[in-house]
Amino acid sequence: MAIQMPPSLERVLSLARMDFAPARQQPSAARVAVAAVLSVAGSLAADAALVVIGTAIFPSTRGYVHFQFSDYAKLTVIGVVIACLAWPVVTRITSEPRWLFFRMAIAVTLVLWLPDLYILVKGQPPRAVAVLMVMHLAIALVTYNCLVHIARVKTASAAGLPAPGPDYHADHRT
Repeated sequence: MAIQMPPSLERVLSLARMDFAPARQQPSAARVAVAAVLSVAGSLAADAALVVIGTAIFPSTRGYVHFQFSDYAKLTVIGVVIACLAWPVVTRITSEPRWLFFRMAIAVTLVLWLPDLYILVKGQPPRAVAVLMVMHLAIALVTYNCLVHIARVKTASAAGLPAPGPDYHADHRT
């Protein structure tokens, strides 16, 4: 028996391409773990490089409290781990996980810029805040690419699995 959803919810799910019937093989836990480790390492390296570049371009930002490794590292690790936990979920709820995850990465990055804008309004140095915003963007780029390329999903046909659908289920009823 199929569950009937309200039309408004069906429209929202359709817009987000959430069909709950992906014809894909899920990424292995090992690949997700490798992608997570590389995402954390790559994001921390990108952050450190951006701090070096930012302070070289804007010498007035040297010593800025949020440019301390201990300050940005813990938040970077937390954010990357959350994204890495989200990727397998996304691959299970949509037939187009990269499409949805890309849009989610954009949305999350925009939300994470809100605290940056808040501290800017509260008087933090604009150049330092700009570097923080670029750091958020770099983390999103590194994490997205590690997950979708290292912990990639395979289509059902490439994985040797039968595609879900009425014909498959009709032939395999018990």
